[in-house]
Amino acid sequence: MTHYIDGFVLPVPRDQLNTYRQVVEKVAEIWKEHGALDYSEYVGDDFGLQGTRPFAAMASAKEDEAIIFGWVVFESREGRDLVNQKVAADPRMEDLINPLTHASRPIFDAKRMMYGGFRPLVQLSNPITP
Repeated sequence: MTHYIDGFVLPVPRDQLNTYRQVVEKVAEIWKEHGALDYSEYVGDDFGLQGTRPFAAMASAKEDEAIIFGWVVFESREGRDLVNQKVAADPRMEDLINPLTHASRPIFDAKRMMYGGFRPLVQLSNPITP
């Protein structure tokens, strides 16, 4: 079975990471309630591979910003479109996506977020055994 993912990278002020995490925990539950198979976000820790362009540079991150890398897994692109429509219509999202509701300044600048939908090219999974 092939899945479809939405992937994203964005800078978040380090002093807003806890607030961002609290919001994202709620957002992830909403996505999963509406049919997403998985929702994951990670905070950048190591961007030092020589000869490559780090995510921080691509996102024009400032010294006081952390880089978030995340993805949402769906059954298919059609399933993604349906789930995203349901999430957009969910009234709980209105308060969650308004960053001024959660802080005296925005949690992050959506204009600096990189986003896209991706179809599989290679998928290798190791079975998890107890």
